[in-house]
Amino acid sequence: MRLSTRSRYGTRMMLDIAERYEKGPVQLGEIARRQHVSAKYLEQIIIPLKQANFVKSVRGAKGGHMLARPPQEITVAEIVSLLEGDHEITECAQNPDVCDLIESCPTRLVWKQAADAMYERLGSITLYDLLQMERARHDKEGSDGPCP
Repeated sequence: MRLSTRSRYGTRMMLDIAERYEKGPVQLGEIARRQHVSAKYLEQIIIPLKQANFVKSVRGAKGGHMLARPPQEITVAEIVSLLEGDHEITECAQNPDVCDLIESCPTRLVWKQAADAMYERLGSITLYDLLQMERARHDKEGSDGPCP
């Protein structure tokens, strides 16, 4: 199972913004440079994040993007669910009409349980938690650079 680049890059972008929480707006170009992602792609990803009130934008020369809520209140599951569009890992788990064997399928329940377990775990991790994990990793490894 793979998450789309949309979810992976969106989570990295949110983490980048979270690291600068309460320090003012962050410009997408800066995030793109730090995360090695196209600014054009981040422009597409940030739209649903703004519409869902995860991010707010500030216009002007010193404008950019900020978290609309504290990092402790935004889970990875919320970001991934928003950017993936659903949280099922197979089409039949979400839409039983796509399979003629839906009533007797021995694996459909497993796919539903796997997706539920993944989202339950992602729901237990906030952006703040990710920042703390990253800082601990950098401290342990003695990294020269800043956290993402």
